[in-house]
Amino acid sequence: MSLLLGDTVPDFTAETTNGPMSFHDWIGDEWAFFFSHPADFTPVCTTEMGRTAQLAENFAQRGVKPIGLSTDHVSEHLKWIEDVNDTQSTTLRFPIVADPNCEVAKLYEMIHPGESQTAAVRSVFIIDPNKKLRLTMTYPMSVGRNFDEILRVIDALQTGDANGVATPADWRPGDLAIIPPSVSNSEATEKFPQGFDEIRPYLRTVDISSK
Repeated sequence: MSLLLGDTVPDFTAETTNGPMSFHDWIGDEWAFFFSHPADFTPVCTTEMGRTAQLAENFAQRGVKPIGLSTDHVSEHLKWIEDVNDTQSTTLRFPIVADPNCEVAKLYEMIHPGESQTAAVRSVFIIDPNKKLRLTMTYPMSVGRNFDEILRVIDALQTGDANGVATPADWRPGDLAIIPPSVSNSEATEKFPQGFDEIRPYLRTVDISSK
């Protein structure tokens, strides 16, 4: 099964460092940042787990709940968290899914045989409160994720949902947004009373910060 953008993500039950969990119930009415790592007690993964913990407030401000996964057991996760906290100067509180039989990793296509037959690659799934898959990113085992980009794309998705706009390359909160081609000029005039710039008939920018 291929997971495509806009699909309802598969539900699952699993043991985690915060106790048993049903994934859809755990997401509830919030967004989720679901990410996998190859193995506990490995260097790149340690920095990523630490960075996620350090950004706890940033995720919370956006209504996003982080949750990790690897194909290790809960007991290994719990021991490793102590190392993460110590080496990364943080306190890790978000759950980490234990998936020793690779059931969830296979369900979410985190096992890439060219990288490993048993360990998950660095997958990212951004999931909205309707349990819809909104973004995926896949990093190789040797490359740590860019958390600035993860937060940026969450901001872009949430801004688009709230304002009915698209966002250009390298968009950051406060930058001009783009009016989608599906919105006519008359609709845009009503929707964006602050006005917009028509650079081309297909390229119209709007300052949503002044809306």
